[in-house]
Amino acid sequence: MLNRIILALIIATFFSCKSEKPVSVSLEEDVAILANDSLTGRETGTPQEIMAAEYLQKRMEQIGLEPKGNAGTYFQTFTFKPKTDPHKEVQYTITGDSTITGTNVIGYIDNQAENTVIIGAHYDHLGMGGEGSLYRGEEPQIHNGADDNASGVAILLQVADSLSSKYKGNNYLIISFSGEEMGLLGSNYFVKNATIDLSKVNYMLNMDMVGRLREDNTLSVSGTGTAPVWAQYLNVLNEDFKLVLKESGIGPSDHTSFYLQDIPVLHFFTGQHEDYHKPSDDADKLNYEGMRKITGYIVDLVGELDDDPKLSFRKTKNESEEVPRFKVAMGVIPDYLYDGKGMRIDGVSEDKPAQKAGLQKGDVVVQMGDSVVTDMMSYMRALSAFEKGDTTSVVVTRDGKDIEVKITF
Repeated sequence: MLNRIILALIIATFFSCKSEKPVSVSLEEDVAILANDSLTGRETGTPQEIMAAEYLQKRMEQIGLEPKGNAGTYFQTFTFKPKTDPHKEVQYTITGDSTITGTNVIGYIDNQAENTVIIGAHYDHLGMGGEGSLYRGEEPQIHNGADDNASGVAILLQVADSLSSKYKGNNYLIISFSGEEMGLLGSNYFVKNATIDLSKVNYMLNMDMVGRLREDNTLSVSGTGTAPVWAQYLNVLNEDFKLVLKESGIGPSDHTSFYLQDIPVLHFFTGQHEDYHKPSDDADKLNYEGMRKITGYIVDLVGELDDDPKLSFRKTKNESEEVPRFKVAMGVIPDYLYDGKGMRIDGVSEDKPAQKAGLQKGDVVVQMGDSVVTDMMSYMRALSAFEKGDTTSVVVTRDGKDIEVKITF
């Protein structure tokens, strides 16, 4: 309770110190507040998520965005009952026991243009852990979600601030989604209850986990196949990044909801890491200079498209439908940004088969049993052939040498 009061006082003081010229707020300051312990992980439907939503409303007001939620407010609320059957869709607008209310926060830049660009990032996280957490400790701990996804929201606000004074060729809808961690609920609700005309949406940009740009400056951008021009513009404008471009418009983040409405999308992502969905995902581990580079890149992209015609939508192959089902796991975090031969390990879970076999972060899996591993998909195909209790040989490349180990699932 004391931490919550302190945070409230910080926010109140922060916004009471306005001069005639709006206060400039840094990426670091936004993340520090959103990933503060006092918000106890911003779990959907909690009072702490509402506190985060109120902070985002104040930031949007400060930037000069118009409210574009419901009834002239910045908030779009949605009530649902968590699903118990994973094969069923969540039902909204249910009243009664065990319901949860999420809150999307929506601002708007009205340039009186024909079309609107949507830029979004989810602000909810896992609260004290629970389903979705990879933390294995006995006592619940706060999951602050600095990278996931205070980082995306901080960049969202910086982009909105830049667009508020330039680029008049489109209107801009700035939206911070609730309920992403529970199944893209906020974005799914929005596209079914949009506060603007979706037929007039030009494209949608999504930032989710953009706070850990690596030393080699690898930046993943998904959805590049959803409009014919994406790859060209992304490459022409790039000065800072080693780009990994992925065509599919389907993925585990909010852009998917818009792709399914035939809207061109892009998802910016700096990769998974050992702190993913753990209490250790804290603000001091983010690469803020990298976040500034990503902010500039997104603003430049929006500017380059400002006087172009509305983008043409193109359907892409759903890569998730090709993912094999597996009965076992190695207990590693793959490096999804690795573009070399094999599957690079980005983290090893405690007391799992990979750790027991001596595998390490940085190892590159090049063979499993009789199967050669050339990329992520071939790794998953190889893994899907094994059942619990099976033992197989795994070959990894470490420091330029091939090492063979035995793994029991």
